[in-house]
Amino acid sequence: MQNLSQLDVKGKRVLVRVDYNVPVKDGVVQDDTRVTASLPTIRALLDAGARGVILMSHFGRPKNGPEDKYSLRPVAPVLEKVLGRPVTFIGGTADSDETLAAVQALPDGAVALLENVRFSSGEEKNNPELSAKLARLGDAFVLDAFGSAHRAHSSVSGVAGLLPHAAGTLLQTEVDALGKLLNDVQHPYVVIIGGAKVSDKLLVIENLLPTVDRMLIGGGMAYTFVKAQGGKIGKSIHEDDFLDKARELLGTYGDKIVLPTDTLAGDAFSNDANTRVVPTNDIPDDWEGMDIGPDSRAAFAEALSGAKTVFWNGPMGVFEFAKFADGTNAIAKAVADLQGAYTVIGGGDSVSAINQSGQAGRVGHISTGGGASLELLEGKALPGVEAMK
Repeated sequence: MQNLSQLDVKGKRVLVRVDYNVPVKDGVVQDDTRVTASLPTIRALLDAGARGVILMSHFGRPKNGPEDKYSLRPVAPVLEKVLGRPVTFIGGTADSDETLAAVQALPDGAVALLENVRFSSGEEKNNPELSAKLARLGDAFVLDAFGSAHRAHSSVSGVAGLLPHAAGTLLQTEVDALGKLLNDVQHPYVVIIGGAKVSDKLLVIENLLPTVDRMLIGGGMAYTFVKAQGGKIGKSIHEDDFLDKARELLGTYGDKIVLPTDTLAGDAFSNDANTRVVPTNDIPDDWEGMDIGPDSRAAFAEALSGAKTVFWNGPMGVFEFAKFADGTNAIAKAVADLQGAYTVIGGGDSVSAINQSGQAGRVGHISTGGGASLELLEGKALPGVEAMK
């Protein structure tokens, strides 16, 4: 990919696609991780003499044009605080003539944040007319939204074909960090996969199993594998459509796949549920698996012992409920405690989990991309990355 050092930005307005799809509650940003992650690129452009930095991002999934609940306005003061300089928020749709006039009126050295780019019709269809209108806003383009790099959208790959372009610092760091998991792996290599559904992560499981030494499977998806083995899983989440695939994977890679042997079950999907530890393959009919049990936590930690490369994506249980967060927290600590290992946390809920566990500062790389991280590790070409070449 072409990087920032190869892009001449002196005296130019630079249009930067960032990923500010952050959690917002009651108009207040709850986690500024993605905002902070964009700072190195913004500062590098300003230090290189850019006339202005114009930031655009999506936020949520608006259906038919502008919706107040999906406005990026609450992000502007957060960016202003962490950046330490004024940030102008430009309302209205990013492709409007009013937005163009507002950008052209900015003073030299300004940083501006545009309104949600998905308020503009055609963004998700990579509409050429929209791409051209967005390209009017800058003299050069930088893609720094790794979390959106797997989407062929106007603000991601469409604009790149119309302006001189380069990958931002965050995008370059992400591709380099995750690329090591495919091209420069030190063994033993252990992958931890969690979350609710096998279907969400089947392709990455299939792509990584041939190269890993062990794959630890927890979270809701573990119960599909356990049921495939003939186990009783009670009311636990599972996917009957993937039982045959689970059996196939267990038959081919059974020596690598490690499943939880015990489960912290609940009699309701609630933090107030009654709990009991039961064998994972013998969960009572009216109970459901909510977290890996103490024996499984110890076994997973033992399986991680001595690993030189670790990739973790997905919690081990319903970690949003404090009563069922111990399994996820135990794995976070086990990963963080590894000495001399290259450790990567793979985006999505995994980021919230590692932050909640207090271990975020002790791992090698925390990806800002959920779907993008997985698609890269599935071996897919990402449209945004390809556009930067």
